[in-house]
Amino acid sequence: MDMTRHSRSNLAGVLRQHGINPTHQRIEIARALFARFEHLSADQILALVNEGHPETSRATVYNTLNLFVQRGLIREVIVDPSKVFYDPNTQPHYHIYDVRTGRLADIDADSVRVTGLPDLPPGMVTEGVDIILRVRSAAPESEAAVQGAA
Repeated sequence: MDMTRHSRSNLAGVLRQHGINPTHQRIEIARALFARFEHLSADQILALVNEGHPETSRATVYNTLNLFVQRGLIREVIVDPSKVFYDPNTQPHYHIYDVRTGRLADIDADSVRVTGLPDLPPGMVTEGVDIILRVRSAAPESEAAVQGAA
């Protein structure tokens, strides 16, 4: 993805290209997402936006993120029902999620091969395949024994 097209100076044009009216708050939310180009939760985005513009409400952030997802500007990644991330990378790729640290990272689509998908019902086409590899560091035996005794 061309990261230069998401500089602060031209985010209004990027929003317009996606059919989104570029209000001040929407530009700031987009800036928070694209300046870091990493997976962020809505609360992380709200905190980043409110560092410089404390007038932005939680509802505005959620509504704007939903609009960005609907218009294809970002992807929503649901790692579990209580953890949702917003991904500025809309190119085909998958994810690896560390359940202990909460870190979500990209996996290049070319490094994963998906086979054996079922036949689709008539008139249906595949829109996409989401893969989230959930991992955690292996607990040392002593830690596992302590947890088992508790």
